[in-house]
Amino acid sequence: MPDIIQLLPDAVANQIAAGEVVQRPASAVKELVENSLDSGADKIQLIIKDGGKSLIQVIDNGGGMSLTDARMSFERHATSKIRKAEDLFAIRTMGFRGEALASIAAIAQVELKTRRHEDELGTCIIIEGSEVLSQQACSVKTGTSICVKNLFFNTPARRNFLKSNPVEMRHIIDEFQRVALANPLVFFSLHHDGQEIYHLPAATLKQRIVHLFGNNYNERLVPVEEDTNVIKLRGFVGKPEFAKKTRGEQFFFVNNRFIRDAYLNHAVLMAFKELLPEDTFPLYVLFIEIDPAKIDINVHPTKTEIKYQDEQTIYAIVRSAVKRSLGRYNITPSLDFDQENSIEHLVTPKPFEEIVAPTIAFNPDYNPFLAEKKVEREIPFLRNTGGYRDSPIPQNWDTLYEISKKEVIIQQQMHTEKSIAVDDQELNKPSERQLFQIHNRFILSQIKSGFMVINQQAAHERILYERFLQQLQNHSGVSQQSLFPQSVTLNSGDFELLKELLPDIRALGFDIREFGKNSVVVEGVPADLGNAAEGEILEQLIEGYKNNQAVLKLDKRDSLARSLARNAATKAGTKMSLEEMNLLIDQLFACQMPNVALNGKQVITTFTVEELLERFEK
Repeated sequence: MPDIIQLLPDAVANQIAAGEVVQRPASAVKELVENSLDSGADKIQLIIKDGGKSLIQVIDNGGGMSLTDARMSFERHATSKIRKAEDLFAIRTMGFRGEALASIAAIAQVELKTRRHEDELGTCIIIEGSEVLSQQACSVKTGTSICVKNLFFNTPARRNFLKSNPVEMRHIIDEFQRVALANPLVFFSLHHDGQEIYHLPAATLKQRIVHLFGNNYNERLVPVEEDTNVIKLRGFVGKPEFAKKTRGEQFFFVNNRFIRDAYLNHAVLMAFKELLPEDTFPLYVLFIEIDPAKIDINVHPTKTEIKYQDEQTIYAIVRSAVKRSLGRYNITPSLDFDQENSIEHLVTPKPFEEIVAPTIAFNPDYNPFLAEKKVEREIPFLRNTGGYRDSPIPQNWDTLYEISKKEVIIQQQMHTEKSIAVDDQELNKPSERQLFQIHNRFILSQIKSGFMVINQQAAHERILYERFLQQLQNHSGVSQQSLFPQSVTLNSGDFELLKELLPDIRALGFDIREFGKNSVVVEGVPADLGNAAEGEILEQLIEGYKNNQAVLKLDKRDSLARSLARNAATKAGTKMSLEEMNLLIDQLFACQMPNVALNGKQVITTFTVEELLERFEK
């Protein structure tokens, strides 16, 4: 039998490596920008077309490469940062494994132009699918410019799995934000399809956060700083009242490298304990400086996970530092008696100024009961109506509309009057139901076999969810126009997401149009939302959608319907009238799945008479 094991060709091996290094255009952006930072650049430009599918170009003013280095940079495991195995545990730079350029060149058409300061001419290399097509001298500015065109052109199966341009652009923006936050002293710019999305001058960390996420973040930030012999911690956390439903604005950096660490994230959340609303997450941008010998950063292909020698100590330092910062800036409730004493010095009267006690004027002969009998309220009629100009209001005028109100209630009851089956038992007609609201959270209704308890918020969420799903399918959402349209400014990531979701959002009944950079004007909202604030409901819709995508992995329409239903539903603690409870029950049992809440739990619980008898007999 002949030998069957053989070495893979370099082109195939590079494509296999590319599967780990480059999952999507954002992965290539991350590797290329980090290489520019390692070259010592203080000005980096990123140009994107078609969500990175057609073009990714990174231009920097770094040190550049020689002719030999430019050619060697596309070889596998070629790096300038490691000479021996021990160097792996002293890494402070970004790219060090030497697989990025080789992997990118294996699945794209790459053009590299680079020149060092001391060289008169630079080098231009064109590679397509790991094959070098040309290498020659060229005139180019100091630094490096690399173009990656037609990503995955030779692996169509991988290209078919890419998402739409707005989705891929959002991932690129995420990577760009992480690199920009880690390097506030470097100028960054980002262009997409000829439009500048970010223009970030060199600044402080706080200014960089404000430039990335918006001017309203300037008053949301609380500084954090701690210096120990284990780690140095610095950065900012957000005030609790600005916490969001998603984890999108949470950044941990270890030695200026972005990481994902659930353990340290839990430390921050514990510092916010009893300060955050339920199911919300704070903003934080925290930097940890630690001896590289005490961590291992090469435990994940994307280098976003790290192992520590002493996790518990780092956890305790992060938690206490964040908690102390919140207390220092009066975010946590406290009693400061020294501060009370210092206030006295702010309002000290002049030494020779006479203090006059305030006086109160009153009428000792005033009798409110006598005045109530004597006062006659009058209403002026217009002269052209033929009536008297000064005529007293008739008695019992407030009962004039009672008849019309009763007619509306009767019509509503006639419209909703039908039988409802629960466990093969029929509920009485709406006019005959015995309904009670318990603690403004649950609705109790008697049925033939006993009684049932309905979670009013979960029931309303189920009703709205199925209604919104139908509107998305039929594009039948009804819009309620706003008297005063509201302008809403979003960060770049949310704005790209909104543009992707805009057709479906309009199908729900939103009337939205773009208005300048990262801004939209909301001219109408779905009629089911009532008098909700336009900007707030739109932001909640986007946050809820991102949370559903990240946690539940739902499709686009399901996530939108679920998010809007949860934001628009009647909340627990809302008092409901008898007519509202009847209408809620009728609409609930008209749903396809009335018994299941959006979180998978029960909406309705039934208790039989037998169960009650057993409980009392025991």
